[in-house]
Amino acid sequence: MYNNYMDSLIENKELPGAVLYASKKKQPLCYKAVGSFIGGDANHYPVTENTLFDVASLTKVVATLPASLLLWSKGDLQLEKPVQHYLAEFQYEKVKVEDLLTHRSGLPPDLPYVARDGKRDVMKLIYQTKLQHEPGISVVYSDLGMILVGKIIEKIADQPLDIFTKEHIFTPWGLTNTGYKLPSGVEALTASTEKFGTRYIQGEVHDEKALHLGGVSGSAGLFSTAKDIAKFAKHFLYPEEQDVLPPELMQLATRHKQNNRGLGFEVWNGEGEGLSCGPSWSIGSFGHTGFTGTSVWIDPQEELIVAFLTNAVHYGRSTNIRTIRKTLHSMIYSSVQGETL
Repeated sequence: MYNNYMDSLIENKELPGAVLYASKKKQPLCYKAVGSFIGGDANHYPVTENTLFDVASLTKVVATLPASLLLWSKGDLQLEKPVQHYLAEFQYEKVKVEDLLTHRSGLPPDLPYVARDGKRDVMKLIYQTKLQHEPGISVVYSDLGMILVGKIIEKIADQPLDIFTKEHIFTPWGLTNTGYKLPSGVEALTASTEKFGTRYIQGEVHDEKALHLGGVSGSAGLFSTAKDIAKFAKHFLYPEEQDVLPPELMQLATRHKQNNRGLGFEVWNGEGEGLSCGPSWSIGSFGHTGFTGTSVWIDPQEELIVAFLTNAVHYGRSTNIRTIRKTLHSMIYSSVQGETL
C-alpha cells in the first residue's frame, strides 16, 4: 500500500521527507508525514504534518490562477486582451493574457541560469526574450508567461502579488499557512531544499528567478502545508461551496484546452504521455507539480484529492520524483477502487 511505499522512499533515500494528504468525498484517506531534513543551521529536523514546503510551481495554480480569475470576474482583467494592454514593455502584440495562462504564448520555458548569489533584472530579460513560435498555437510550459501574469495582476490591483493574494484569496479561503516571504521565526518550520555553498536553503525561495524578483512571482515563491494545499484543492473540487470566485470560472479553468492543459492547470485528457497522477486517474482529472517535489491532483469523478509535498531537491536536482509521483498516485487510485497492487 501507499503508506508502506512512502516509508520505503525514505528508507531507500529516494526522498528526504514528505507529507501526504489524501481525501475522497471529503473524507480523509491519509495524512502522513515521513522523513527529515537538514536545516540551514546544519541540524537535523523531522518532517511533521505542519511542516511548510517551498511549493515552487504550485504557486501558478494556488496564487496566480485564482487571482487572475478574481480580477476576470470583476471585469478588471480580460483574457482576450493582448499582454501589451497591461504591460506596455512587452513587445509582442499578438500574445494574449489567455496565451500566458494556457502556456501557448510562444515564450521559452525559462531564462538562462543565473546562480542565487547573482544579480539580474528578470523583467527586463523577459521583455527582451524572443518568441520561439507563433502565439496561440502550441503548448510549451513557460515560467516566463506566468511571471508576466503575476505582474499584470499587480498592475491591475495596484498591490504586490503577495499582499493581494493573501487578502483576497488565501485568507478568505482559510489557507492560513500559505504565503510568500515567510515572517521571521517561521523559517525553522520549513523543509530545507537544496544545498547552496555550505548551507541548505531554508525558508527562502528555491527558484532563482523568484528570488531575484524579491521572493514574489507569478511562477514560484509560495510556501504552504499539505493540509492547506488539500484545502485549496477542495475549493476547486467543490467550487459552489466557496464564495471567493464564481464557480463557473473555476470550472472553466479545469477544462481541457490543448495538450493536457487548461487555464493554469494540467488536465488529463487521456492522450499523450501520462501525467504525474499516473495513467489510471479519470479523464478530466486536473492538478499541477512543482520542481522542488510538490504536487496536487484532483479527480472530480472520484471526488479524490491528493496533496503530496516533498523537498526532493534536498538530495540534489537529479531526482526520481516523476516516477515516484506516478507510482504513488496509481497506488492511491487503486486503493480507493478496492483493488490491491
